[in-house]
Amino acid sequence: MLFSVLLAALTVWTILRESKTLSLPKLLEVVADGNKFYLIVAMICAVGYVFFEAVAICSILNGINYKRSLWNGIIYSTSDVYFSAITPSATGGQPASAYFMHEDGIPGGVVSATLILNLMMYTAAIGFLGIVAIILNPDFFREFGLAPRVLIMVGFVVLILLIMVFFTMLKDSDKVFGILKRVVVFLKDKRLLRHGEDRLARLDKAHKDYSNCAKMFAGRSDILIKAFIWNVLQRASQIAIPMFMNLSFGGFKRDAITLFSKQCLITIGYNFVPVPGAMGIADYLMIDGFSKIMTHEAALQLDMVSRAISFYICVTISGLITLGGYLWKKREN
Repeated sequence: MLFSVLLAALTVWTILRESKTLSLPKLLEVVADGNKFYLIVAMICAVGYVFFEAVAICSILNGINYKRSLWNGIIYSTSDVYFSAITPSATGGQPASAYFMHEDGIPGGVVSATLILNLMMYTAAIGFLGIVAIILNPDFFREFGLAPRVLIMVGFVVLILLIMVFFTMLKDSDKVFGILKRVVVFLKDKRLLRHGEDRLARLDKAHKDYSNCAKMFAGRSDILIKAFIWNVLQRASQIAIPMFMNLSFGGFKRDAITLFSKQCLITIGYNFVPVPGAMGIADYLMIDGFSKIMTHEAALQLDMVSRAISFYICVTISGLITLGGYLWKKREN
């Protein structure tokens, strides 16, 4: 967390230093003078980013008879958002969600299958929106600089590979759990793991639960379709924030679709960069893409305010909600 705070401060300092006119007081003044309607819509989109993930996870759980309340889903979502933001390539998000799901009494195998399915749909949603952006206008991609285009192309390749990996993990659980069992047996034989037999028994149970869930997913297209739709709405909510903030600043409505489409491609370009929250990389891509639509100073301003709403404020509030949920569960126990 401390490293992420330092990285955020360095990112903001670098952008302010690049600008000739921007400062934090100036940004606050610009936001205060902007169109309040579009500002509120942008904030609602930031809430939607958390809300739709909560709905997606709950819809998967409800579909396999592990019904949980929306409040539970909000905790699963905020913990994912917060820990994804402070760990490289969002590696901490799913384990954090898994912790809270396990605390709610959901078996480990069910937790794993649910999160892998949701992660697969989340990844597919990003790719889907990127394809839509290119279909709307292929020039949106060509307008980026060389380095951003490389990041976007690599991002597309990583998306495809990840979807294949997640699909394989759901379809062929025997290989995944076979590897885990071999690791546990090795550690047990080397006397590096205590209670090895108990751990193997729990792993077998998790494998059975996981396999049953994966088979249920395969036979329930409604679960897959709902999860995909909720994930598309989640990603679209966050991606739409720069579009609405530009309208709040008095930008042209004709640029709305262009900004949304470019942000789809920008998201693909930074989503899998191994930097916490893609801080710095996301800003670089946004400034490069927006500068083709507006002045460089305006692009810097739009990036700063959009990232403040979609990332910094959203992550901070998610962290506080996660902390509150954690303390509440400890109090109940």
